[in-house]
Amino acid sequence: MSSSEKKKKEDEAQVGALAGFLQDSYSDNIHSILLDDDPSKLHFPLVIEFAELMDFDPKFAGKLYSYPDKYLSLLDKAARCVKGDMIEELGDLKHAASKKLVHVRIDVSGSPLEFPEASPSIGKVRANHMKKLITLKGTVIRSGGVKMIERERYYMCKKCQHRFLLYPELEAGNRINLPALCPSESSRGCGSASFQFIEGTTVCRDYQEIKIQENVQLLGVGSIPRSMPVILMDDLVDNIKAGDDVIITGILSAKWSPDIKDVRSNLDPMLLANYVRRTNELKSDIDIPAETEEEFKHFWKKYRLTPLKGRNFILEGICPQIFGLFTVKLAVALTLIGGVQHVDASGTKVRGEPHMLLVGDPGTGKSQFLKFAAKLSSRSVITTGLGSTSAGLTVTAVKDGGEWMLEAGALVLADGGLCCIDEFDSMREHDRTTIHEAMEQQTISIAKAGLVTTLSSRTTVFGATNPKGQYDPDESLSVNTTLSGPLLSRFDIVLVLLDTQNSDWDKIVSSHILKENFDEKKDKTNASDVKWTLPKLRRYINYVKRFKPVLTKEAERVISSYYQLQRRSGTHNAARTTVRMLESLIRLAQAHARLMFRNEVEQLDAIAAILCIESSTTTSPIVDIVGNALHSNFTDNPDEEYKTQEKEILKKLGLIEGSP
Repeated sequence: MSSSEKKKKEDEAQVGALAGFLQDSYSDNIHSILLDDDPSKLHFPLVIEFAELMDFDPKFAGKLYSYPDKYLSLLDKAARCVKGDMIEELGDLKHAASKKLVHVRIDVSGSPLEFPEASPSIGKVRANHMKKLITLKGTVIRSGGVKMIERERYYMCKKCQHRFLLYPELEAGNRINLPALCPSESSRGCGSASFQFIEGTTVCRDYQEIKIQENVQLLGVGSIPRSMPVILMDDLVDNIKAGDDVIITGILSAKWSPDIKDVRSNLDPMLLANYVRRTNELKSDIDIPAETEEEFKHFWKKYRLTPLKGRNFILEGICPQIFGLFTVKLAVALTLIGGVQHVDASGTKVRGEPHMLLVGDPGTGKSQFLKFAAKLSSRSVITTGLGSTSAGLTVTAVKDGGEWMLEAGALVLADGGLCCIDEFDSMREHDRTTIHEAMEQQTISIAKAGLVTTLSSRTTVFGATNPKGQYDPDESLSVNTTLSGPLLSRFDIVLVLLDTQNSDWDKIVSSHILKENFDEKKDKTNASDVKWTLPKLRRYINYVKRFKPVLTKEAERVISSYYQLQRRSGTHNAARTTVRMLESLIRLAQAHARLMFRNEVEQLDAIAAILCIESSTTTSPIVDIVGNALHSNFTDNPDEEYKTQEKEILKKLGLIEGSP
């Protein structure tokens, strides 16, 4: 028996064993493929857990990792065998017989292939990973159009009429290399080198090229995120878009870079995808163990009589290096938690994510808050206004290999998270207008280079800017910041931090900073007992997002009365008093209810939202007790202070006796 025949028999035995494994473990999945009556589908994925395959045959699983090209085709054959047996059993399913194209997809979650040795980051892919089955994690930054390429082609030897099948080499630009001699296995062997293409035997397949980039948050400072092109085939095409977080399992390959005069041609790595898993939906479900949930419930049980004291205890953990600034810390927490998205009667989505802008003099800690907020968010992008053109913020069309592709900008990459824009005022006027749609409709529409599409940007925008020269309280916010009214009205909270001279405040702050530096060791030992740590705050913010707070009658009454009063006295700040302001109040009240660990928006939450909105203006026509946001500090008895504020606000709104 020749070695080729022996090898063929071994492969057949392996296919038989794999067919038995698929029959035992995945018969339901194959059965559902056969019952699928969607006529538009040509390709059907069969997702197999690599961990289960290891339990069944560790030796084969090892070979699959080292030589995926060969052993994936054996798995495909086994799937076709099982499918054929099932069709014979079912008998009466006519449309089932047409489903020839079943592709085995390998899901490596929960298996050793998830470890860094087998699944390196994009920047650490090396030559020793070549032709192996690896898993890469990243964000899709570019997506090309769906094309068709040749899958296979039949040729015939002119001398002995032997027909043989050839597959194009994707690595060599999808070129077909003809054999040197006739591959006929007959005993004579004709030895001819003259072949003829058989017309009508070309089979095409769908093909799409995307580019993924390392997650910027996982890199160190100064590191440049690496990217890699990924080839998607058949059922994988058109399933993911720019901005998606993905985990892609595939075979690492390489292709020659384009032949350009006076430029050395190199082998560029690329990944031939086998299985793609989007992880966008998993962002909110950050690992929150049951013990932590119980800890949160116990915390609120402890503060059930003084809930605002409990709230302030949580807020002290936000940006602990900055003393005071209670109003800003509350606003940051409400912005990160956000409200509940809902669909109105016309079917239009009303966003749940609030936007926030900090306007302040230099040295008031704006950038510190931006950086801390980015750490608290499960997905964030930090950029500066000067370093962001409209393309860098939204999306750009780039030409790659003669084809136009879309490359995602900061707002698209932050989809489902937070986009921090520092030096907001240094952006060009044209660039500012591009984010109008992204902030309100949460989409970005593009019509560039013949590419007309819409991308999602369900993101919270957190901006920081310096006022234009000396801040003039008598002028409107629009004049002081050089930002247009339509743009300012899209921000739910605009906090003005004025560095006014206040000797008492300066004395408190300086003693706090000096004490922190002088007694650093003591502070570190007590920090865990006093303030919540960053990981705990992150878990809490992600946990409370599960609540869907509903407005009570009392809260509705307060919000409605305040909005009407603002409309009547809104001459000074007309740019802010729009219907958007009413939606902002609802969002902030819902966010405050979530922060207070509740499923109902009470009067307390509505008044907290009003106080946040009131802090947005330096001269308030309604509440005179807000004061400068920069000099706001944590009080010893917030619950007692709230009762006074509540009484005064309800009087001003005309909701209790003695009102004006």
